[in-house]
Amino acid sequence: MSQERIQLRHAGVRAWLTNIVLSVLGFILLDLTRQLIKEFHHFTIGFSGVSGWSVLVYLAAMALILTQPVNRYTFAIILTIAIACRLVTLLPEPFMSSDIYRYAWDGVVQHAHISPYRYVPGDPALTALRAPNQDLFDHINRRDYAHTIYPPVSQFLFFLITFLNPTVTFMKLAMILMEGLTMYALVHLLTGMGFARERVLLYAWCPLLIWEIGSSGHLDSAAMAFIALALLARYRGRPLATGVFLGAAIFIKFYPLILFPALFRRGDYKMPAILAALGAFSYACYATVGMRVFGFLGGYIQEEGMRSGARYFLLELTQHIPGLHVLPVPAYMVFVACVFAAILVWCWKTASSLAPGEVRGSLWTEALNLPATANFLPPAMVLAFAMMLLFSPHYPWYVAWLVPFFTLMPSLPLLAYTSGLFYLCATQLGAGTAESEFLLNRILYTGVLVALGIDVVWRQWTMRHSVAQRRSPHE
Repeated sequence: MSQERIQLRHAGVRAWLTNIVLSVLGFILLDLTRQLIKEFHHFTIGFSGVSGWSVLVYLAAMALILTQPVNRYTFAIILTIAIACRLVTLLPEPFMSSDIYRYAWDGVVQHAHISPYRYVPGDPALTALRAPNQDLFDHINRRDYAHTIYPPVSQFLFFLITFLNPTVTFMKLAMILMEGLTMYALVHLLTGMGFARERVLLYAWCPLLIWEIGSSGHLDSAAMAFIALALLARYRGRPLATGVFLGAAIFIKFYPLILFPALFRRGDYKMPAILAALGAFSYACYATVGMRVFGFLGGYIQEEGMRSGARYFLLELTQHIPGLHVLPVPAYMVFVACVFAAILVWCWKTASSLAPGEVRGSLWTEALNLPATANFLPPAMVLAFAMMLLFSPHYPWYVAWLVPFFTLMPSLPLLAYTSGLFYLCATQLGAGTAESEFLLNRILYTGVLVALGIDVVWRQWTMRHSVAQRRSPHE
């Protein structure tokens, strides 16, 4: 038997071993998801225990899929476990967040031919809608003083979903199906860039997503779906589709706007034109309420400490540094603006610099092993990650949109940030007090900084090792 056939057989055996170990890890993750539901009402190992073990299983599965051979059955195993975990979370009522009740309520209000921006849920004008939708109304947070905060495209989705079925379970199902769109786009991006489709496990098995999308049904799932589709359209050189998908993401959740500089190609104005047109059309549909179309956005900014600066960990950290303890919020905002200005200049020089048909790589594409045509992905990831680090959200679902970037470009700092925030929020540090939040972020940011150092050293070593291997045959 030739050496080549022996190696092929050995690889085949290892692929089957991968499937066996992956199946075991998948069943453990599924059991932990079932345990999460039990923890809603009966304490056993607590949310911190479930989240901690889930992260460990996720890390093991990730290491397996990134380093070991696979075969045609591996992808089916990944999808089966991902679907099973989400089905486990589908029927139980949301426990960790009540946001989804507002989604369904907004849809119900629209079916009564009333703008969701016109009244707060507790307004007497909506009394007739309460009795047939009492379960929704009873669980809405801020129902007596806050107008809906969700932008127009999200309202389109709420209208369509509740037209089919105005229940929380169906709304959760819709958000889970949105994850299917995200995985579709990620698989096509991965295979298009020359990576194994099995890497989609980094998204599909992420416990943060199983909890926050599967269990809580957060709207971020829809935003992620359109972000992923926008990335795919940008990779394929389709500016109109990029504008439509990015616009949909922006007017579902405002934060994807930060990706615009990375996805814009210099000299091509089709994408920004269609994006602006989509925004104008979507807001025009609700223009009868005037400025109330922006809903509770201003109140939320105030309530969450974004205006006072109480939300920003890096600003709070300066209060513990001699000489900087009186740094005002405007000064921090200037710092944030300078950081983003530097990143935007980089975006302009890299992601937007390729003319149609032109291919040019960069140090980033080489370091991340990306094709030159994907040179817009590193700037997009850096913009998204920088935004989260600078504004330090304290809800784990706010960072869920970083997971697709992590799937496409595995990065130790991104892993430390998303998984770290997910786990720490499930501990007593996630209690929501100012002291616990500061300690949580101090641990989290320290971990990210350490992870960044390790990641830089590792990538430099691998790049030098790769260069040395390429040169050795000629020396």
